[in-house]
Amino acid sequence: MNLKVNLNLEKFLDYSNKFNIIGLSLELGEDFITPIQLYLKIRNKDYSFLLESVEGEEKISRFSFVGFLPLYLFQSQGENIKIRDFLKKKTTIFKTSADPLQDLKDFMSKFRVFLDRKARFEGGFVGYLGYDNIRFFEPVLNTDSKISYAQSMFIFCKYLFIFDHKEKRLHLTSFVVLPSKIKKDGLKKIYKKEKEKILNLIKFLSQKESIPPVSFKRKRLNYRSNFSKKEFIQAVKKAKQYIRRGDVIQVVLSQKLTVKFSKEAFNIYRQLRILNPSPYMYYLNFKDLKIIGSSPEMLLRCENKVLINRPIAGTRPRGKTEKEDLKLEKELLADPKEKAEHIMLVDLGRNDLGRVSKKGTVHLPVFMKVERFSHVMHLVSEVRAILDKGKDSFSALRACFPAGTLTGAPKIRAMQIIDELEKEPRKIYGGCVGYFSFTGNLDTAIIIRTIILKDNKGYIQAGAGIVLDSDPQREYLETLNKAKAQLLALELASGN
Repeated sequence: MNLKVNLNLEKFLDYSNKFNIIGLSLELGEDFITPIQLYLKIRNKDYSFLLESVEGEEKISRFSFVGFLPLYLFQSQGENIKIRDFLKKKTTIFKTSADPLQDLKDFMSKFRVFLDRKARFEGGFVGYLGYDNIRFFEPVLNTDSKISYAQSMFIFCKYLFIFDHKEKRLHLTSFVVLPSKIKKDGLKKIYKKEKEKILNLIKFLSQKESIPPVSFKRKRLNYRSNFSKKEFIQAVKKAKQYIRRGDVIQVVLSQKLTVKFSKEAFNIYRQLRILNPSPYMYYLNFKDLKIIGSSPEMLLRCENKVLINRPIAGTRPRGKTEKEDLKLEKELLADPKEKAEHIMLVDLGRNDLGRVSKKGTVHLPVFMKVERFSHVMHLVSEVRAILDKGKDSFSALRACFPAGTLTGAPKIRAMQIIDELEKEPRKIYGGCVGYFSFTGNLDTAIIIRTIILKDNKGYIQAGAGIVLDSDPQREYLETLNKAKAQLLALELASGN
């Protein structure tokens, strides 16, 4: 096979003087392999990811990404930062300098990476930032003294596959980490060896295998909540007292469901992809921890210094016909409670972006538009701004984290009430999943409609926005309804 990569040997040698990581890349036809086929082949490799957009507008659903074979792992747990270098087989542990985002930024700044294209994401760190990291950004919140889990985890993988569904192309990049002191002959050997690795990878992926079918046989699973129904209703009533007193306008309370699960984890993702296709689909394999989600909501995107936030609030089910859909859309747009909640969250988004954007650039190109998804329709707005001088994607995420749709408003007081009323720290739920690109871009989704797998258990958390006229019984049922698709995906995957 004649393998034509983006750089010939001469350019590779030249760029080795300027960069310490070089991306060797090539184009393949999109029909070479699908994201699901590709991930099925590498699903048992620890520290890998699949990011997809299965449903949404073109700019949202254009790309899918698959990465595997980790080069570096960044992890935070409380004040401790752990960085693992897989090439040198070395792990470094140190105390955070300020917060995990600052430490990740500092670590990424050590890399001078050659990227052939300047697309939205051409390489970087992929992972999650758990909700409880807010304690680093807002010190008014209490710190959990018994942290037994990774509050954030990001990986940089050697191989990155980018599926461009609009252009019908598949782009493969192999990241070559160059030793600090190496002579020309050594670089020539590296170049030759890396081309051989790419060729062998393509041959491996070219081997035709039948895709194991997903099962539609359902095995009923029992779940356990960290709230009894009575306790949750009591928490809602307490939240309403705070609202009546004027502390907050809204507070989002959640409950966590636990289910036993010991089957093939990737089958959960495949079921979820069918049951609940969403703008943000993700499968993160962090060895003993799997994060499997279908989030409808962007937290923050930073692309070429343009900041985008898309608040979603206000929901109706899809109709059976176009006529029913239009009737439900009209009803949703006329509902004063849904509109008031949506406007409040749009204002939160405007305020968050305003903290890191150029003066006068915050605007709303889309306001209270109804967007249809597979099972529901939502009121959606889009807030945009231009990143201010001296700010970057890390400071922008810090300003917007966590999403107001997961806390309530005003945000800080709502989070204090959540700390008081919820049974345990939220951990990963309510945080974000996504990437930090070496080009400065960022794209993150809110961690909702998500299953966390660890130690043969699946964890699903879902919340409801409590306002003054909330019915505690209905809010309790809303949290269970939001968890339905995830529970069903687990039950179907258990029946495989």
